[in-house]
Amino acid sequence: MTAITVFCLLSVLLVFGKTLRVLIPVLQRCYLPSSVIGGVIGLTAFQCFPEIFPADCIAAVGKIPGFMINVVFATLFLGVVTPPLKKIFQTAFPQLCFGQILAWGQYTIGFALAGFLLIPLFGVNPGFGNLLEIGFQGGHGTVSGMAESFHSFNWEDGIALGYTVATAGMIVGVALGVVLINWAGRRGYVKNIRSFGDQSKLQQQGIYHRKARPNAGWQTVYCDSIDSLAWHISLVGIAILIGFGIQKGLQIGEIKFFPDNSIQIFKGFPLFPFCMIGGLLIQKTSQACKINSLIDHGQMQRIAGAALDFLVVAAMATIKLKVVMANWQALLILIAAGTVFAVAMVIFAAPKLFKESWFECAIADFGQATGVTATGLLLLRAVDPESKTCAAQAFGYKQLLHEPVMGGGLWTALALTLLYKLGWQTMLIISASALVIWVIIAFSHCKLRDRK
Repeated sequence: MTAITVFCLLSVLLVFGKTLRVLIPVLQRCYLPSSVIGGVIGLTAFQCFPEIFPADCIAAVGKIPGFMINVVFATLFLGVVTPPLKKIFQTAFPQLCFGQILAWGQYTIGFALAGFLLIPLFGVNPGFGNLLEIGFQGGHGTVSGMAESFHSFNWEDGIALGYTVATAGMIVGVALGVVLINWAGRRGYVKNIRSFGDQSKLQQQGIYHRKARPNAGWQTVYCDSIDSLAWHISLVGIAILIGFGIQKGLQIGEIKFFPDNSIQIFKGFPLFPFCMIGGLLIQKTSQACKINSLIDHGQMQRIAGAALDFLVVAAMATIKLKVVMANWQALLILIAAGTVFAVAMVIFAAPKLFKESWFECAIADFGQATGVTATGLLLLRAVDPESKTCAAQAFGYKQLLHEPVMGGGLWTALALTLLYKLGWQTMLIISASALVIWVIIAFSHCKLRDRK
């Protein structure tokens, strides 16, 4: 299948997904993204009409997510002038602690369940222990980016299982997020809830009113020299190139300097975290040269958003249902345990950790830790539509420190390699120790804060 055919097919699925979301109210109430709806349509079509969509067609579509995640991560810091670290920590430290506890808790639960229950009972692959954090925290994009790692450890089924966990996490994040918001409203924890019924018809359909359309990004260069969008896409391409160079350099250096080392960390290490570093280097260089005004983060967000939509629809459409059905019991246990943990953190831990606007802060991280960042922002807008609390700023600053490490960051990429080299027992000890450390840090901070 040619690249143009794949592009056209995914475009049709995205338009179908958006059309159905506009026409069917229940899909609007579920806040399902059009990419997910289109992905389900694609998955159904691929399974029901194999004569129209043969294996090579599905394989071609399946290559799209692995590339698009590099685009998403390359844009993260492009156009973002980060404030001083001191200000970030002052504003977002409790939020960072909450996010880290959620992430390390997912690893701890995943490794414990895999080692003590799922491997003995169902004979699953040890990599099952990583799926909860990869799928819930990272989402479809992170699973796509980890495809090379799954292949290098001869566990291709992990890709389909990861997509399934990511899909379940997105649904759980929205559905239970709405339930938690209604619970918080009844108890008086939040005052500014914007319910589905409070939205206009166009808002419910996900369409901006003609007179209220926001800016999609500023053009920073004259189009007679280079189109502004082409300029920004080119910067993304250079960030990916830098990331590719870092990846290959580390792989070559590891073989050269440690030829007898049985643990080759970077052999199956994915590209996308290095693309994030590439983007950060370009941003820092542009700031040092005082030309950072040529990079607009709004345009970068649109590039990342478009890449993510194509990524999700392709990932959903190419899930291997046979693999999922063969592991449905283990998946159900893993997803249920991760869901209970996330909900318990919001209800019991968040009120103690956050001094003000605790629910608003917690629900944003709940959405991000089960679905994606966009899910967290969607839930936050429902409880704080006018950003009257500190939650939006704290959540945004926290992402600057959290995403480079967890939820698709360096540790997420490294953890799968370490699992196969060190074993699930060692990874469980590491994860549980990190979880305990972050819990101690978080509540020590709370005690010091409350004494002031």
